[in-house]
Amino acid sequence: MEHPDLNLLLALDVLLEEGSVSGAARRMNLSPPAMSRTLGRIRETLGDPVFVLAGRKLVPTPRALAMREQVRVAVEHATQALAPATESNLTTLGRRFSVRANDEFVGIHAGRLLEAMARDMPRAMLRFSPEEDDVDVEALRSGRIDLFISASRKLGPEIRVQPLFTTTFVGVARENHPIFEDDITPDRLTRWGHIGISRRGKSAGPLDAALEAQGLQRHVSLIVPTPSAALFTLQDSDLLLPMPEHLARSALLAGLRIRLFDLPVPLETVLLTQAWHPRFQSDLAHQWLRRTILGLCRGDGIPIASRG
Repeated sequence: MEHPDLNLLLALDVLLEEGSVSGAARRMNLSPPAMSRTLGRIRETLGDPVFVLAGRKLVPTPRALAMREQVRVAVEHATQALAPATESNLTTLGRRFSVRANDEFVGIHAGRLLEAMARDMPRAMLRFSPEEDDVDVEALRSGRIDLFISASRKLGPEIRVQPLFTTTFVGVARENHPIFEDDITPDRLTRWGHIGISRRGKSAGPLDAALEAQGLQRHVSLIVPTPSAALFTLQDSDLLLPMPEHLARSALLAGLRIRLFDLPVPLETVLLTQAWHPRFQSDLAHQWLRRTILGLCRGDGIPIASRG
């Protein structure tokens, strides 16, 4: 069996990322006609057009979309295999990190993480992906994600885990909400509708269990996928929003017309961790990412219990 030209794999990866022949040609230092010929060879090899015209633009075919992640991972692994392992190479490394992270981490730390990356690994790209329906540990094992940042949970026995910081939940309401006119009791907490934040559409959580223990039940009137959507909806309604304290205080400092209040029911402190597959344990670029994230969390004065 004739071995395929692996240069086509790299070209396909760039084409899928750029979405155009001219853009891919610039990335690969080729002329547009040369890049078009390469696309023709890819089409012949795959037996698929890869890109088709939609108006004046090229759009990927269903097979190309299905291959996108597989191609990215293959190129990533090949690049790692051929690159010498030295810290000095980080400044020229065109690495792409896929990080599945919860909104609390992204909202608080993403900006400074990108600043550090621009300084130490300027050619790298960071791609945050939301929680999905697939199993997190399988996403780590398969290489679909490089790092997983979330509330602490049970993962596979081989997965490396490192605590980042702890947080508690508080209540958030618009500035002049009537809940502030009297003491905030568990009963009064249930008199108004609540906003839930869940990319997976979940409506129940620890707060519901705590209220149920007191014979109470809240009504979740609205579920949105992101904290930003919840916060902006909150300002024009009487809805209440339970959310992590660090994220709520960041929104307050940003000037949103909101007030924070202590939830009148006991809730456990939430530990956030970062987790990765052991294949990345000695990878210098991945070490830099983990070390930088840990440093950002520690720099905020958030208690860290380090291991892993």
